[in-house]
Amino acid sequence: MAQVIANPFAALWSALGGLVVSLFWLWFWLREDPHPEPRKILLLSFVAGAAMVLAALVFEQLVFNLGRGVGLWSAAGKPVFLLIFFWAAIEEILKYSASYWSALRKPFFDEPVDAPIYLITSALGFAALENILMLFGLFQAELLSGLAGTGLRFVGATLLHILASAVVGFSVSHDFFHPEHRFRNVVGGLFLAILLHAFFNFFILKGGAEGLVYVFSVVWLGIIVLILSFEKIKSQMPA
Repeated sequence: MAQVIANPFAALWSALGGLVVSLFWLWFWLREDPHPEPRKILLLSFVAGAAMVLAALVFEQLVFNLGRGVGLWSAAGKPVFLLIFFWAAIEEILKYSASYWSALRKPFFDEPVDAPIYLITSALGFAALENILMLFGLFQAELLSGLAGTGLRFVGATLLHILASAVVGFSVSHDFFHPEHRFRNVVGGLFLAILLHAFFNFFILKGGAEGLVYVFSVVWLGIIVLILSFEKIKSQMPA
């Protein structure tokens, strides 16, 4: 809080950057829903996703301390894939939990396409607060660094959150008419989302500039597949 008070313009710019990035992508993906969801449920999903960032920070620090205590990684060593995997698992489970609590357990979940919509909405709430926290340090340094970081979050990390949560969402949508398979599909979707998230973070940390271009290209390819998946599921829905 003291840093925010001491740097109000950095706080303002980081808040604007983080929110604009998430709200743009939210607007983009909500257009994929032919029967728009209630705004209050979408807002609840977004806010619940954002709140999960605070829980993620606590759990990720706890996992780090526990792993360091038993010698799985050191305090200042190179990034270890197992740690990155655990952190990705925490974030994906929390994003799903936010979406489940705010929307998926309620009667508003009445079409297959609703599942990825609600998952993406919660993911964008999570990404919004995460972006704000990440960008604050950059805007403290200088405006151009913050703007560059905002651009990277727009085309990279935020899309990763969308893509990973959409994987879970489409896993849920596939058993819309067979809820007895939901647990299996949720677990499978979460596992795939965690792997995607973990490999993205691992290669970002390990790969340097060339790795950044490669990983971002894979994410954008995944976004194209996601758009086609929305079109397919909408084609199977009644008008």
